Order: sequence, then structure tokens, then C-alpha cells
Amino acid sequence: MSVTVRVPAKVNVQLAVGAARPDGFHDLANVFLAVGLYDEVTVTPADELRITCEGPDADQVPLDRTNLAARAAIALAGRRGIEPAVHIHIAKDIPVAGGMAGGSADGAGALLACNELWRAGASRAELLAICADLGSDVPFSLVGGAALGTGRGERLSVLDVGGTFHWVFAMAERGLSTPAVFREFDRLAEGLDIPEPVASPDLLDALAKGDADALAAAVSNDLQPAALSLFPELADTLAAGRAAGALTALVSGSGPTTAFLVRDPESATKVSEALLASGTCRTVRTATAPAPGASVLPSAPENDQPIPASATKGTATGQAKGVVTS
Repeated sequence: MSVTVRVPAKVNVQLAVGAARPDGFHDLANVFLAVGLYDEVTVTPADELRITCEGPDADQVPLDRTNLAARAAIALAGRRGIEPAVHIHIAKDIPVAGGMAGGSADGAGALLACNELWRAGASRAELLAICADLGSDVPFSLVGGAALGTGRGERLSVLDVGGTFHWVFAMAERGLSTPAVFREFDRLAEGLDIPEPVASPDLLDALAKGDADALAAAVSNDLQPAALSLFPELADTLAAGRAAGALTALVSGSGPTTAFLVRDPESATKVSEALLASGTCRTVRTATAPAPGASVLPSAPENDQPIPASATKGTATGQAKGVVTS
């Protein structure tokens, strides 16, 4: 038996960042929007906790205890007094280290999948509590849709979305570390009076109405100056997308993926082609939002089951594998 969960990427249409707290975190007003790019996380009973990964940039995904998918399995197993003996296979489609919560998505996906596989009976509230312990973005990966995250981003209030938004995402040639971007934010903010982060009423209204023009006028990302400081070439990507007709352009979360809100599928095609022709990014993806949160997929026929851990070596381009040990 195996369980597969599909879990979405996210874009932050607002990321307001407060001053550093004594615990090193920052208070946030983080407006999440789930977008239709997905990882799939499959869990299968095994003799020990094992992680494999395939897909674009799979070689950059950690396959040890630091992987949020492994931490999720360990956390749920610990609460139920069982061993986390499971093979976790991650099929990546969300950019790695791209500011779109791919690692957080894998954590939420593994948690939901293990809850189903083990029949652990964890409630939605318990799953969200475990997600919050795992990381600030993990609860939203479980919930999906649109939500306002406060605290360090883990306290969620679901938001209404009145329509479909069309996005283009440009993937950069290299990644950015989220902790490094926050450290750069702190450096740039040193000596400045940082206001308390609050959600923009205009932005929330634009989401509720499904108004792309109003949303474009209201998006913001307080981490963008820090990301551009560490990765100045991103400014060229942002400029190329704007020049091609995007309604707005911003760095997604901590970057380095850049996000472009467009009016319709035809505009998405035009902006995508222009970005690729500009030579300022590695690849481009289009997606719509909002997207559903983590969801269990129907079981595949037996002959379509995920490749077992013992047979994964060398079976997929970019695939990596590992065993998590205590």
C-alpha cells in the first residue's frame, strides 16, 4: 500500500516583515496564494525511514533528517509512539530553493500522507499544529487557497478569492537561502524604524473581488530589496517581464523566483516567451491561482505504484536517494 499527496507551490502577494524578534524570527503579515505548480509526495511502508527524490534540481534536495518531509514523518510518528518506518518519494515540480515553499510543501504532503498510511487519526487541528512546529510556511501548504499568515506566518486566516489569477514564474540560474535573505533584510534595516506588519486592505479587497489590476497595484514584498541585494541580476528579469506587459512583477517570497501577474492566458504566453528570449532566467512556468491545498490522490493501479526504495537507483534523471538515520 502507498499513499500519494499532491501539494501546491505558493506566491506571496504581500510579505510585510517586522523587525527581528528576540527569538530571531520576524513578525509577518504574509498573504499567501497557492498556485497550480505541484509536488507529489508518496509514502510506502519500509524497514526504515528513507527518502528519494526525482525531478528538476532533485540533486539539491536534502535526503537526511533536515528534509521537512522526514521531519514531518518523525513528528507524527513520535506523537503516536511508532517508528517512522516509511519510504518517502518526492516527485518535484515546484522550484527548489525558489521562494515558492517547495520544501514546506513536501513537509505538509508527507505529514498528510503518513497520517493516511498509518491511519494515525490526526485531526486537521493537530496536523496544522505539527505543520507550525515544522516551519512558518508549512501550515499554508496544507491549507492552500489564499490565507493571511501572522506571527511568523504560521497563524492562518483563510481569505476569500473572487476569481482566477494568471501568473508567470521565472526560475533563476541559482538559488537563494531564506535565512540568508532575512539576514540581509536585517542588515539593510539596521538603525531604521520598522513598522508593525499589517495586511493591506486594498490587497485583500482585490483578492476578494478577483480584480487583477487592483491586485497588481497592491502587491508588495519587504524581502525584495534583500533578495536583489544578494542577487542583483533579478532586477533584469523583473524589468523584462514588465516590458513584456506583465501587470506587475515581484520576487516570490525570499526568491530567487520572480513572479509576474498577467491578465489572461494569452498574456501569460507573451510574457513567458519574452522572458525566455531575454536570457535573464533559466526557465519559465505558467500557473493559475488559487489552487487547493494538500490533497490525497486516488490510488494508482498496482502496476503503476511508485518505484520501491530498493529499485530507485538510476531510474530517473536528476533522481537522488538517501536513508535517514537517527
